[in-house]
Amino acid sequence: MVVDAWRRLVGGKSSIMGSCRGEPEMKPASAEPEEADRPDTRDYLPPPPDSSAGDHPSPKLLLLHDLLDVSSALNEAAGAIVDDSFTRCFKSNTPEPWNWNIYLFPLWCFGVLVRYLILFPARVVILAMGHIIFFSSFFSVHFLLQRQQVLRRKIQRFLAELLCCFYVASWTGVIKYHGPLPSLRPNQVFVANHTSMIDFIILEQVTPFAVTMQKHPGWVGVLQNFILETVGGICFNRGEVKDREVVGEKLEESCEGSDNNPLLIFLEGTSVNNQYSVMFKKGAFELDCAICPVAIKYNKIFVDAFWNSKKQSFTKHLVRLMTSWAVVCDVWYLEPQTRRPDETPIEFSERVRDIICARAGLKKVPWDGYLKHSRPGPKLRERKQQSYAESILQLLEK
Repeated sequence: MVVDAWRRLVGGKSSIMGSCRGEPEMKPASAEPEEADRPDTRDYLPPPPDSSAGDHPSPKLLLLHDLLDVSSALNEAAGAIVDDSFTRCFKSNTPEPWNWNIYLFPLWCFGVLVRYLILFPARVVILAMGHIIFFSSFFSVHFLLQRQQVLRRKIQRFLAELLCCFYVASWTGVIKYHGPLPSLRPNQVFVANHTSMIDFIILEQVTPFAVTMQKHPGWVGVLQNFILETVGGICFNRGEVKDREVVGEKLEESCEGSDNNPLLIFLEGTSVNNQYSVMFKKGAFELDCAICPVAIKYNKIFVDAFWNSKKQSFTKHLVRLMTSWAVVCDVWYLEPQTRRPDETPIEFSERVRDIICARAGLKKVPWDGYLKHSRPGPKLRERKQQSYAESILQLLEK
């Protein structure tokens, strides 16, 4: 189609101009030197059907036809515009309005008053009490039991779990756990899909996990330092290469320690809207240990638990949860998986991701979650360029 359109354009250019002026079609007697050096595009176009060139077009004709055949690239670009699966992974689900008639609107107004004037103040009091108990007990244990490290560590772990229980109570969390709870054993890593920072809180209230987590500013960062220090967690900045190298070393140390808390990693690297699953990071799958999948699924009947950190602070996210009726969630602790002898770390990560997606009802997409926070790196662009160049070479070699 592109070649036919080009042929009509080139072949009909002079006749169109002549007919518009009312003059007969004329060819210039001579051309400028610069124009004479330019290639004539008509030499590269296929001959007309009644031409005497035969059924064997020249190599030049094939060259232009193949270079113009960019349908695969156009299809990919059009598909990205029509069906943008990357952006959909980080979109919040807007609840459908149900107060659209005169019967339901008074009930909706009554619900708003109850949630904001009764439930929200009571939940603020619960959360404030939790912080007071945690910090007063934490500092007392920290300074009074300096010589009894084992006892101090056990009490601090209990305090971290208690604070997480207060957080869950402040949302009226209805959490149902399926499967055996994690035990304190070496050479095991727990991996889970990631929707919000409350994923860690929900899992931490029943098991003292040592978690790897992105550093956050403000009061969230202060709380992170206390809790992560208590449970042996790892804080890092995804934009720093040195931080990621240190995390890799600490992962190996934490996995090998017999007295360490179970290690929990959210391998998507960013929060996703609990409908899709982006690619897992392969670092944990290179370790010589068992991988224990954890599937987390939120019920959006009362509130969407997805936290878009680029558009909303955690404080606003927390207020939204505390002004809802309840946070309903299911957590599945799935069967541990080990790497097969003929399996690469990437294949292992995809197999574990399949297990989590099947249990939580998530859709897999082939995207790197870090693209949410940064532009595509040079390696990704080079892979795309290399793939397109190979497709062009294959056409030219035919």
